[in-house]
Amino acid sequence: MSQQRTIAVDERPPLSQLLPLSFQHLFAMFGATVLVPFLTGLSPAVALLSSGVGTLLFILITKGQVPAYLGSSFAFIAPIIAVSATSGPGEAMFGIMMIGVVYAICSGIIFKFGVEWLRKLLPPVVVGSVIVVIGLGLATVAVDMATTEYIVVDKPATIEEFSALPGSVQDVQEDSVLLKVYSGTSVLVAFIALAVAIIASTFFRGFFAIIPVLLGIVSGYIAAIPLGLVNFQQVIDAPWFAIPEFTTPIPNTLALWVIVPVALVTIAEHLGDIFVTGKIVERDLLKKPGLHRTLLGDGVATFFASLVGGPPNTTYGENIGVLAITRVFSVFVIAGAAIMAIGMAFIGKVAALISTIPVPVMGGVSILLFGIIASSGLRMLVDSGIQYKHKRNLVISSVILILGVGNAILNFGLLELHGMALATIAGILLNAILPKAIEVDERPSTVEQ
Repeated sequence: MSQQRTIAVDERPPLSQLLPLSFQHLFAMFGATVLVPFLTGLSPAVALLSSGVGTLLFILITKGQVPAYLGSSFAFIAPIIAVSATSGPGEAMFGIMMIGVVYAICSGIIFKFGVEWLRKLLPPVVVGSVIVVIGLGLATVAVDMATTEYIVVDKPATIEEFSALPGSVQDVQEDSVLLKVYSGTSVLVAFIALAVAIIASTFFRGFFAIIPVLLGIVSGYIAAIPLGLVNFQQVIDAPWFAIPEFTTPIPNTLALWVIVPVALVTIAEHLGDIFVTGKIVERDLLKKPGLHRTLLGDGVATFFASLVGGPPNTTYGENIGVLAITRVFSVFVIAGAAIMAIGMAFIGKVAALISTIPVPVMGGVSILLFGIIASSGLRMLVDSGIQYKHKRNLVISSVILILGVGNAILNFGLLELHGMALATIAGILLNAILPKAIEVDERPSTVEQ
């Protein structure tokens, strides 16, 4: 059997190969990239635009030496939702803008002093635990999307009638009440989407193994049509060409303390992604073009996303998987996928079609995606050889998990930290303060009767 041919990073395949290879990368990132704006209330069309432009900026800054596609980051879902609900989406964009600034600052420090300081600031015990928090913190979001629906009923006249309503009250208007209720139909559709995504990721091979999220969404969508959960009228009414709805940043203090600290975790994730990509393409990307360039590229892409109303960008594991399986490392293929994403952002019917995806469909695939995020944090802890017989590691992970999943809040007036941001900072401080070698007393304890 002949060995699979490798297409090098700087090699340009013929157009007949370039188009389908680029389309494959587009499919690989599409489901997850669109899911983030869907969950956070941002525009999917803008997310596609910022993803495509961000990837092209990344390729330019890294001198075409890193075949990485940038898509929507899951790490910022909860902070964006929190800031958007409290202040507004424009304020959330300001936090995303500052993430780009943080990336640029860290890029300069890495260029000047190297990368070892970053490894000390964010060791695996901190990063792995925070990644677990990212996944588990979104668990209730996924479950609610998969099992409930929202209905409007007439406003009850008495307290007793209010208490007898068949669900939890979400909003009260002058004549009506918005309820969140359990829905068997939602559960069925979510189950189909989840089951197909699991089967595809577990049993499928080749191209279809790379797009389990997309297959799950398509399957759940098809199942939802006969159940009356899809309305195609908005697709019919939508124009073929449409300018996406942009959101501009609005300065906000809350966004700084809620969103920006999470950048410490995503920087560590970026380091891991670039290291893995380098192993796949058999180049030391940390040296050439250098981590400072890849991080700057990520930061500039995220900064651009904030200017138009898109979610923060990050190097995508799905597309790294495509590189590993196909052995096609060409940046021209990645750039082709980015150009396709930009083109789709201006097709009004595509944006309208995305908006018709029922919430339970996204809830079903989110159960898998958010679980994988949490599991990847556990995997990092295991692969890094973290020993929990050390009290130090136990304490760091325990505090991070409880503060993060419990969405703890620390308020100092203008300064407010909560959830993932507070957990990340607490983990960094504990790692810096606690002594390095404290062992757990493994002797069996005695319990007085």
